[in-house]
Amino acid sequence: MQVLKFGGTSVGSVENMTHVKDIINDGTNKIVVLSAMSGTTNALVQISDTIKLGNKQAAIDLIESLTNKYKLTIRQLLVDEKLALDASVYTNKVFKGLIELIDLPHSEYVYNHIVGQGELLSTYLFSRFLIQEGIKATLLPALDFMRIDQNNDPDSFYIKQNLDRLLNEKEGTYIYITQGFICLDVEGRISNLKRGGSDYTASIIGAAINAEEVQIWTDIDGFHNNDPRFVENTAAISNISFDEAAELAYFGAKILHPQTVMPVRDLNTPVRLKNTMSPDSYGTLITQQVHGEGIKAIAAKDGIYAIKIKSARMLQAHGFLKRVFEVFEKYETPIDMITTSEIAVSLTIDNPLHLEAIVAELEKIASVEVDQDMSIVCLVGNNIIYHRDTPRLFQILQDVTVRMIAYGGSNNNISLLINTNDKKDTLRKLQDYVFKSQSGYAIH
Repeated sequence: MQVLKFGGTSVGSVENMTHVKDIINDGTNKIVVLSAMSGTTNALVQISDTIKLGNKQAAIDLIESLTNKYKLTIRQLLVDEKLALDASVYTNKVFKGLIELIDLPHSEYVYNHIVGQGELLSTYLFSRFLIQEGIKATLLPALDFMRIDQNNDPDSFYIKQNLDRLLNEKEGTYIYITQGFICLDVEGRISNLKRGGSDYTASIIGAAINAEEVQIWTDIDGFHNNDPRFVENTAAISNISFDEAAELAYFGAKILHPQTVMPVRDLNTPVRLKNTMSPDSYGTLITQQVHGEGIKAIAAKDGIYAIKIKSARMLQAHGFLKRVFEVFEKYETPIDMITTSEIAVSLTIDNPLHLEAIVAELEKIASVEVDQDMSIVCLVGNNIIYHRDTPRLFQILQDVTVRMIAYGGSNNNISLLINTNDKKDTLRKLQDYVFKSQSGYAIH
């Protein structure tokens, strides 16, 4: 059995849903994981924010606007009157439930409940569409098997046990439709795997059923060697390793959720990235196998905060770094990059939620400076730190202020911290050098 995940754009219109229907209707067994229709999650987040601010009428207006969008979708998607009626009853129930939340005190649970409705809507409508088209498909509610533990990690035992049970109960079908993103928390309340989490859902399911392959379908032909939003003439990468894919996803390649490869890498389950609008394109295949050396791709991650911690007490002192790291551990804030000197530590974070409290604690032991509006540019490839041409990279960045360099911490990654204003220029210069220069690296 394969697991196929389709993103919001792939199910964002009747035309695109038809493409998805044609892709999955090939007679093979599969679990299909769907995101919310494009724009829906953003609308639901806006509804939640409006409720939190106490603006009830504005929230009602937003819910009504989203309701009308789905009414139009149902009219365009379902010509079968009974199925259209079923879909209308279901969507009306969902939106009525959102209105009922307006009068409740806003909480994390209310937020999770609101933003989780998008996947429930898309899977219900798409399953009705498949039935209309004569395709035997079964809806497999994610909330019946997908759960996270007290550490917000997938509860693998629970997921496998309940997914196996549900698949055995629903024998006789070859296409199962389920929701990405949403799950239950350890207390049985609706939660989620954070934005982009549908990719993660697919690989968690793939690991649970020991899938033949996990496929992530989006609107682009797999990983590109640079960000096509900022750089022209980028090219798709046909094959890449799990390690390389994980680095790219974490450091800004939007096509893949950063944790997607983690559940399946030890099982050596291939992950393939495909384009819904161009299903015959090869896309990108992610496996344990390494293809060549040198830089394969460049990615950038915005929203970075650089923190410089300086203290003479660091000089020939032990325990200072431990105290610094304990502050970040206390506030559950991961660190992306770090460099040290005799009397200073510079590091970066991408989550400013507890930044004020972190700085306050660090100032008890050192002077602290914070820079924002920073970006990490990441160059990824097998053994790039040993490649003969790597040192030349820095020659082309003479006009760019590089705040930090992470070089040697990973054989597959060189990271540069720069001002976000310099990001586009940096990506383009690196593209010209790495992938256009006759003496540059080969693309594998």
